[in-house]
Amino acid sequence: MKLEQGQIWKTNPETHSHNGKPLYLRIVQLERLSVDYKEMHDPKTGNGQHKHATKKQFCRMIKGAELSEG
Repeated sequence: MKLEQGQIWKTNPETHSHNGKPLYLRIVQLERLSVDYKEMHDPKTGNGQHKHATKKQFCRMIKGAELSEG
């Protein structure tokens, strides 16, 4: 799996969710060891919260996730 800026990932509810519903994570800024991303309930609206994680933490969040066409 290769992470790229602008990708939108639909999380696996068992790994990363809100009230049992999957979240969408859009990569905003990708650096060598860190990822800035936006956590959204619906990728079409674009409403969400900007967050920061290490690459290792981000990869754990998207374990079992699917890459969305977005």
